[in-house]
Amino acid sequence: MITREDVEHVALLARLELSEEEKQVYTEQLGKILEYASVLNELDTEDVPPLAHVLPLQNIFRADEVKAHLDPETVLKHAPDREGKHFRVPRLV
Repeated sequence: MITREDVEHVALLARLELSEEEKQVYTEQLGKILEYASVLNELDTEDVPPLAHVLPLQNIFRADEVKAHLDPETVLKHAPDREGKHFRVPRLV
C-alpha cells in the first residue's frame, strides 16, 4: 500500500509542489493503481519465457565497408576552432 509519505517523497524527487488535497488524491489514486496491478501476480506465468520485446525483432546491421575518407583540410575549413589537423573543443572537466 502506498502511503502519504511515499507520495510526498516522490513529489520531492520530482520537484513538485502538491497541496494537501492533491497529496490525498494522489495517495488514493496511486494506491488503486498498485492494487489493480497486483492482479497480475495471480497470473500463471510458469510456461511463459521472459521477453525483452513483445515482437520478434532483430537488429539489422549493415556490413562495414571501407570507403574513401574526407580530406582533412576540406573538413576543417568549416571548423569554428582548430589546432593543426584537429578540431579544437572546450575543455570539459
